[in-house]
Amino acid sequence: MSETRPPLPPFTRETAIQKVRGAEDGWNSCNPERVSLVYTTDSKWRNRAEIFQGREKIVEFLTRKWKHELDYRLIKELWAFTDNRIAVRFAYEYHDDSGNWYRAYGNENWEFDENGLMRARHASINELPIKESERKYHWDRSGPRPADHPSLSDLGL
Repeated sequence: MSETRPPLPPFTRETAIQKVRGAEDGWNSCNPERVSLVYTTDSKWRNRAEIFQGREKIVEFLTRKWKHELDYRLIKELWAFTDNRIAVRFAYEYHDDSGNWYRAYGNENWEFDENGLMRARHASINELPIKESERKYHWDRSGPRPADHPSLSDLGL
């Protein structure tokens, strides 16, 4: 029995937005194993300068990432979509173990298989230091971003 992760391609605007919000919620869990399950077992990734393949490598990458990116909060927003591809823009905030805050901005291109699993993820990311007073994401870390929290566009990001 093959795994499925609805919504499935071909995407409509509504289902693409559902896919993006599901990805955002998953990443905000900071649970590498949970996040890895939305990718094919041989998913190909490019994240900044790192290129790797497979769920095991995804778990390793995310474990390393969230060990250093503390109080991580992410917002994703649909940019474009087609049959089995979605492009998103995103921004996330976090601090390091010295209390220095950062905001990272980027774009991702996703390609899905027929079961709704992501088989390719290409991410381009830029990062800059911010003051704690410049933070824009303030929801409770125990859950996903509240439905009434401003989007990237609403925040001017």
